[in-house]
Amino acid sequence: MADLYIYYQVREADTAALQGAVTAMQAGLAQRHGVAAQLKRRPQAKDGLQTWMEVYPAVPASFPAALEGAVEQAGLSAWIAGARHTEVFTDVISCV
Repeated sequence: MADLYIYYQVREADTAALQGAVTAMQAGLAQRHGVAAQLKRRPQAKDGLQTWMEVYPAVPASFPAALEGAVEQAGLSAWIAGARHTEVFTDVISCV
């Protein structure tokens, strides 16, 4: 299992449309894959752009492909300025 952190920028004028699309996409992913998705953004904008982040904790190895398909189907690229950047983190397990 891994945690996915996906960040990207959105023009302030497009935030309402993007929020609706991402929220609907995440609801579908939660229903189909049982993920507990989160949507966050930085509190400040810079040069008319906000930075947003989708968080998907504890997802199986097969989830990134499902997410990619959902992003394409939701048409998120219409509102995103630039690329989506994905970071993957795993738990650190201590051997005590």
